[in-house]
Amino acid sequence: MKRNGTMVGFKRPDGGELEGYLSTPDDQAGAPGVLVLQEWWGLNDQIRGVADRLASAGYFALVPDLFRGKTTVEEEEANHLMNSLDFAEVTSQDVTGALQYLGTKANRTAAMGYCMGGALTLLALCSHPSLSAGVVWYGFPPLEYLDPAKIHASLIGHWAIQDAFFPIETVDELERRLLKAGADVRFHRYLAHHGFTNETAVGPGRISRTQFDPVWTEKAWDRTFTFLGRNMWDRTET
Repeated sequence: MKRNGTMVGFKRPDGGELEGYLSTPDDQAGAPGVLVLQEWWGLNDQIRGVADRLASAGYFALVPDLFRGKTTVEEEEANHLMNSLDFAEVTSQDVTGALQYLGTKANRTAAMGYCMGGALTLLALCSHPSLSAGVVWYGFPPLEYLDPAKIHASLIGHWAIQDAFFPIETVDELERRLLKAGADVRFHRYLAHHGFTNETAVGPGRISRTQFDPVWTEKAWDRTFTFLGRNMWDRTET
């Protein structure tokens, strides 16, 4: 897939500066935006590819560089980078700044994230009522950090039944809490391992508890694009 994007800079509400990878669609008129939140590997080529895939389908896609230029393929370093983040600050500052930047290009914005980014997506949905939709891929924060009553956007989630990092039993509890709060949510479960849509989650240099599955990946992406198509486009336009 061709690279549609480039690195851009934008400001956080506190005046701090941040960079991100912005991929743009060929037809930008009326195109919605998707904020893409990275896995704990950092802003690498794989997550740029996610943004490019969204852009090829007609969306602006922005991946903020939460690790400030650092990437890794080692679990220990990735865990260290993730634990160095203040998730509350990321949600209130990095995510807000990225959404404000996307708002200069798109009238509607969704949040979408993987693993660590999936957890941040749920936190963003609780904190940013301007979001029109959310897509979570196999990641959640401690459930006590979430207030399901604050999630007003439509939400779709993709979960791996054999996930060694995010137990499917906790996914079930999260779903129950969201539905009880009246959230518009649809969770899909796949007979797969963690990272099943990450095409680099195989071979040396990757942890053994992740495994790419091309069949489930295409199914999950089909569902995602159908979901975004229903929630992100202004159907009153001709």
